[in-house]
Amino acid sequence: MAAIYRIHCVTPSDRFNHHQRLRRLGGVNPDGARWRIGEAEAIAGIEAGRWRFVVAYRGRDWEVEVATSKYGAKYLKTAADTLHPDSLLALPHCG
Repeated sequence: MAAIYRIHCVTPSDRFNHHQRLRRLGGVNPDGARWRIGEAEAIAGIEAGRWRFVVAYRGRDWEVEVATSKYGAKYLKTAADTLHPDSLLALPHCG
């Protein structure tokens, strides 16, 4: 069963394409340890079934999913998002 991690912050890129908007994700484990992971590593972990990620957005938890752009590039977003990963980009920036 995949471990579930809550994303608390992101490191956005300076790109405007929806599949290039995020660089890193961050959160806090139940034991208080902080974690950060690159978007590509998160995608690989989701696809392998090792991890699941959630984000609080608009008053509820949304599961993060792997989407594919029309150019074949994989990126992260939630079901609450349309094309751009707005729910992730609305999080605070990781320090």
